[in-house]
Amino acid sequence: MQACMDGFEIVSPYIDGKNTGQTDAIDRVLLDKTDLIVTTTGNVNVCDKHMLDAVKKGAIICNIGHFDNEIDTQYMRDNWTWEEVKPQVHKIYRDGAENQEDYLILLSEGRLINLGNATGHPSRIMDGSFANQVLAQMYLYERKFADLSDDSKTSGITVDVLPKHLDEEVAALMVAGFGGVLTELTPVQAGYINVKVEGPYKNDSYKY
Repeated sequence: MQACMDGFEIVSPYIDGKNTGQTDAIDRVLLDKTDLIVTTTGNVNVCDKHMLDAVKKGAIICNIGHFDNEIDTQYMRDNWTWEEVKPQVHKIYRDGAENQEDYLILLSEGRLINLGNATGHPSRIMDGSFANQVLAQMYLYERKFADLSDDSKTSGITVDVLPKHLDEEVAALMVAGFGGVLTELTPVQAGYINVKVEGPYKNDSYKY
């Protein structure tokens, strides 16, 4: 539904969306004009051998959802010829090395492309995560767990959601780092939505 609302056309590689496990279930018209397949589901055999057989020559196949079994890479290894173009990029010939035009490009051998085909997550993303971790450690240190009695320590070992003001502090710092300026709530506005002027602005159960 979200994809539809964002203006994307929702299609299935299988006729009427039914995967019977047989080659005649494949929508060959669709796959013959497909240049890129990205699996994102976290499930198994999402891009199966029949899809790999039918997809357009020269198509790029990759995964950003789960382990390499989202794509049937074992079928590709057992039946086709692999050529390493460069690390984490393979040209796979479906008709043997003799047919230089019938190939697929497989990235990261079917593993996560954000790790295999990049140098890692952008620093602008990671600094937010690390800042959250530092603030979390400071928050836990302030709880003085080490000073508790043994009985209190046992009951104090829990899994909790960190207070929202820590997230909001990191968010404000990142906005400032980008040169942004946040508008502070007036007391009237804060009272209207029942929060403090300085926050937090969401309750602890809120999911971003």
